[in-house]
Amino acid sequence: MSYIPRLKVKYDKEVAPQLMKEFNYTSPMQIPKLVKINLNQGLGGATSDKKVVDQALKELALITGQKPVGVKARKSVSNFKLREGMQIGVKVTLRKEKMYEFLDRFITVTLPRVRDFRGINDKSFDGRGNYSMGITEQIIFPEINMDKVTKITGMDITFVTTARTDAEALALLKALGMPFKNQQREENNN
Repeated sequence: MSYIPRLKVKYDKEVAPQLMKEFNYTSPMQIPKLVKINLNQGLGGATSDKKVVDQALKELALITGQKPVGVKARKSVSNFKLREGMQIGVKVTLRKEKMYEFLDRFITVTLPRVRDFRGINDKSFDGRGNYSMGITEQIIFPEINMDKVTKITGMDITFVTTARTDAEALALLKALGMPFKNQQREENNN
């Protein structure tokens, strides 16, 4: 028998039936799902130092367990000393088992390591059921060795769902365990 991630089992047994009742879906195919998680880093310092991109590739591979891809500039911008074709960022897209494993580690291990963490903002939905957030320091991930970090960089994380509205996507991510700010206030008031 193959390995099934803990959050995938939770989705199948708890989250999907809960969302089916909450939004009165008539078919199981209407229940929103998490499709993929995109992580990307824009590296402004990559124009002057090529090692920044190599370091970012290694760090993102450690964090996700998957090989990231370099992002090249589409246009030349003389003010930024940027030429077309230069590597200026890295990205990776996680799907299926790796996506659920990353989300589980992100919720249970990584987010609690953020200084002064009081929950994530629930206002960063795009209107089509996708959630985006930014992280200012890559060192919050336990996979990163603090001694080998040469430069603190941030990253953007986007959670892509099949939800049609932001309310459905919020309910899905809350049910999967994402610690949103309003959820924590409700728990404190009870």
